[in-house]
Order: sequence, then C-alpha cells, then structure tokens
Amino acid sequence: MQQITLIRHGEALPPVHGNDIKRPLSSRGHLQAAETANYLKDIVLPEIFIVSPLLRAQETLGYLQKYFEHVPVLICDKIKPEDDAKDAVDWLSQLPYQSIVVVCHMNVIAHISSILTGDDAFQSYALAEARIFEQEVIAAGLSTQIKSYIPTI
Repeated sequence: MQQITLIRHGEALPPVHGNDIKRPLSSRGHLQAAETANYLKDIVLPEIFIVSPLLRAQETLGYLQKYFEHVPVLICDKIKPEDDAKDAVDWLSQLPYQSIVVVCHMNVIAHISSILTGDDAFQSYALAEARIFEQEVIAAGLSTQIKSYIPTI
C-alpha cells in the first residue's frame, strides 16, 4: 500500500515588490510548520520529500527534515500555486516510492486531493494542514484519506 502525505505551507509574509517566490514564513507560520512536523514525526515514514521551489514551502518542509535528516528532497516545479493538479498527479504517479511527503500550496494541493479521492467538491487546506492518503497506486479516484491534522496555532 502506498502512502502520500500532502501538506500546505504555513502562514507566509506578504510579497515584497510582487515577488511571490521568496515569501518567507511568518513567525506564526514557523510555529504552524513546527507543530505539524511534530504531529507527523511518529506517523509517517517518508522515503522522499517533494517540495515546491517557493521559499515558504521549503521552510515548512525544513521542520519535517529535522526528524528525517536522511530523507532525500526533490524540488518539483509542477506543484506551484498556479500549476495544474492533473499534471502534478501524473508526475507523482511515476515516482518509485511507497511513502511520499509533498509540501506545496493552495490551490494545487486541494485539487491534488480532489483528484486522488475522486471527490469533485473542492476542500481547502488550512495553513500547515497535513492530510495522509493511502492507495494501491497514485491515480485519480483511488486514494482514501486516512488522517488529517490542522495546527492549533
């Protein structure tokens, strides 16, 4: 059984001069990311981390990496906020891992979840929210959400 964990980044500061790529986490975002990582550390056993190239996602992942120092990280250019979730699911389905953790953004992460479960209803992610899915293979409509976590901060 495969497991995929989808995590939205924590709260980020506003863009500076319209630059969305280098938006860091806010103080609250750091606390959210740390809380989510602390929750996940005893639940997931990632073989690989997949992260967006945007700074706020990478900073969020950094908290999980403290618990899983030897897990490789792959920066994926298909999971940015404006990217097509279908392309992301197709790309993820080609990965040769049984346990994948993905850190990225709304709207793409909520659309990935919808595709995986086959649920047409768009369900937004809270900041630093994590959802864990199980499936035989990563494909549209074949996943079941087994756990979720929203930080209390």
